[in-house]
Amino acid sequence: MTFSIVAKAGQQWGVAVASKFLAVGAAVPAAQWGVGAIATQAFANLAYRPDGLALLSAGSSAQEVLDALTRQDEGRAQRQAGVVDREGRAATFTGEDCNAWAGGRTGEGYAVQGNILSGPEVVDAIATAFETAEGTLAQRLSTALLAGDRAGGDRRGRQSAVLLVVSEGGGYGGGSDVLVDLRVDDHPDPVLELQRLLDLHTLYFGKPEKTLPLEGELKAEVEQRLRSLGYQDIEDWAGVENYEERMVPGAIDVLVLEKLREQTS
Repeated sequence: MTFSIVAKAGQQWGVAVASKFLAVGAAVPAAQWGVGAIATQAFANLAYRPDGLALLSAGSSAQEVLDALTRQDEGRAQRQAGVVDREGRAATFTGEDCNAWAGGRTGEGYAVQGNILSGPEVVDAIATAFETAEGTLAQRLSTALLAGDRAGGDRRGRQSAVLLVVSEGGGYGGGSDVLVDLRVDDHPDPVLELQRLLDLHTLYFGKPEKTLPLEGELKAEVEQRLRSLGYQDIEDWAGVENYEERMVPGAIDVLVLEKLREQTS
């Protein structure tokens, strides 16, 4: 009923999942910075998430984690899971009673798995897209998930999707290690909607890649545009529009400038 990818890139770990199942993000993914990431699916055993992370934290490899989880699970024939550990070693498991088509594959730093799929081409499309995609881990996971969806995905249809990425201090204001936690719980095209949310997340919480000095003609332009919107300074406007993370003293992020111009054109 689900297809997923767990992966590590640099010092980030993440999971992306899609399914014909309500709010799949509440059941399948788990990740902890510096430890690893897990997806539990098919007839999912949700205990795999805390138990698996505990084993990973204790130093077990991805394969050792899957071996331990399934060995003590009487329902393992109906389970499917993927794990990537702190070193980027990956493992996948598909029980013999999972609904066809079901299977998985691993590559450098990732594991892909799915069940009730249109065929093995779904898993292959996810793996190929992840290997060739550019950008952040979140962007690569999102691209891979969409490739699997467009290759046939869950043969029952579409309903929900999730993207979870952890990075040290990556949360809002540095207050947690959860860099991205986006969920589409019920939507006719959830993977595409997840990409839209990721674009918004990047806009609101991404760090400026290019800034311009806020002086001279540019400063005058910005001040005039802010006044036309009823703001005295850029910080007040940015707070309303949720661009606080892109504020730079004495300068303006070119993306923020673009959004300000769009609002006042």
